[in-house]
Amino acid sequence: MKAIRQRTNSVATGIAKAKTGIAGLDEVTYGGLPAGRPTLVCGSAGCGKTLLGMEFLVRGATEFGEPGVFVAFEETSKELTENVRSLGFDLDKLQRRKKILIDYVHVERSEITETGEYDLDGLFIRLADAVETIGAKRIVLDTLETLFSSLPNEAILRAELRRLFRWLKDRGLTAVITAERGDGTLTRNGLEEYVSDCVILLDHRVIDQVATRRMRIVKYRGTVHGTNEYPFLIDEDGLEVLPITSISLDHQVSSQRISSGIPDLDAMLGGGLYRGSAMLVSGTAGTGKSSISAQFSRAACDRKERVLYFAFEESPAQIVRNMRSIGIDLQPAIDADLFRCIAARPTLHGLESHLAVIHKNIREFKPSLLVIDPITNFAAVGSTGEIKSMLMRLVDFLKTIQLTAVFTSLTTGGNSQEATTVAVSSVIDTWIVLRDIELNGERNRGMYVIKSRGMAHSNQIREFALTPNGIQLIEPYLGIEGVLTGSARLAQEAKERAAADDKKRTLDRKQRLVAQKRLELDAQIEALRSRFENEIAELSRDVDEANSKVDQLVSNRDAMAASRRLRVREGR
Repeated sequence: MKAIRQRTNSVATGIAKAKTGIAGLDEVTYGGLPAGRPTLVCGSAGCGKTLLGMEFLVRGATEFGEPGVFVAFEETSKELTENVRSLGFDLDKLQRRKKILIDYVHVERSEITETGEYDLDGLFIRLADAVETIGAKRIVLDTLETLFSSLPNEAILRAELRRLFRWLKDRGLTAVITAERGDGTLTRNGLEEYVSDCVILLDHRVIDQVATRRMRIVKYRGTVHGTNEYPFLIDEDGLEVLPITSISLDHQVSSQRISSGIPDLDAMLGGGLYRGSAMLVSGTAGTGKSSISAQFSRAACDRKERVLYFAFEESPAQIVRNMRSIGIDLQPAIDADLFRCIAARPTLHGLESHLAVIHKNIREFKPSLLVIDPITNFAAVGSTGEIKSMLMRLVDFLKTIQLTAVFTSLTTGGNSQEATTVAVSSVIDTWIVLRDIELNGERNRGMYVIKSRGMAHSNQIREFALTPNGIQLIEPYLGIEGVLTGSARLAQEAKERAAADDKKRTLDRKQRLVAQKRLELDAQIEALRSRFENEIAELSRDVDEANSKVDQLVSNRDAMAASRRLRVREGR
């Protein structure tokens, strides 16, 4: 809707417009209905014509300060008041405050036939009085063909229609005129659409026992307008129209990372998901898709962010109970109005109505995370192409408002697990596949990341377990035949531990032998050193003795020489 609002502001409408206050209708008309001109609302019985006209008046009186007159030709004022009370409209109060005036005009076909003459002068007088009574700016005529049901002359019919429309224009009344759809024509008379400035066609179709309401603007003089078929809802808040025009790819992106609540998964994604991105978790039944979605939800609630959770297989109470078994308690978040779970079978609405419901709840609850679990259940109400188209529009809308989304998708064992049943992987930013790993008579869970745009991510297949303390990823373990899980992993780890123990014992034994040889060698070296030192000591003693003898000889020789010199002197 944001893109359409931007276009509404940028495109010159060419004519003045009156806002309807009906969610989505002002967007697809680029500003509202033509002010001071008549708008024809046509369709088959039960498509919502009367309610659209009534809400147009109520919103005008309460939100835009424009009183209105409702002229009914089929239902009395009391019946209308009771019928719209379920939408929260208090017509009694509005009439007392002269914001709205309801005038029931009783038209009897037999009386018209008997008279044989027919014009709208009496109606004009009655309308003028009602308009002047409350100073009306808006008027609704419901339904028009009641006035002309017995008028056989087409020329007179066309003339009176032109008089009526001109009368409304001359008084500057923004008018909504309802009419029943004809056989092959927009109205039973096939004339009203030609004299109306704006024609809106309502359709209530049933396909494969699923009902969907749609709206199309057939023409709108003097201005551009949406030309597609738009689904719309009628609920306790009135009408809501969902624009489905393709949204241009010019949305802003965020570089902020948000945690999944599973640290190891965040690490596999390089730090977590980008805010405003879309993630798909696919896998066969029982692989843990809903559990991972719940973990994401709990992490967002822990950050005080709101989570909107659409569940198509379990009730909210069942989800809360089941998630408690793996340590994820969502009840505190529900009590704090941070987690809202909307559970229903997909067949409750058509595809476009589901899209409208999602838009409505996003606008009201203002979540930071949207979870749809699973999108494959939409196959009960639409074809693969229709589901893909609906989800592409949803993803585009979510990206324009920076709303992070987690979708789960069920795959069957016979199909490739790297293919989604509804073929939406191309518009998904991050795709995680869960798979069963069967080995040694066991089934264990594994996950891997097929793609994650804009971030480095792991290429490993990681085993994970649903424990009483939450979801835990197990460190990757590769055997000869690939990834080992469960008992096969334990057996292989035990075998490798035994081999490591044997190797350690062998090394210890060799180390002891080396130590013993080192001791023996040290002993031998010590013995040799001791013997060598003894020999050195003995040699030193021999050298000392030899030196002592030499010294003695020298001393004796010197003594003998001195003695001879003495005898010679005496002989003289």
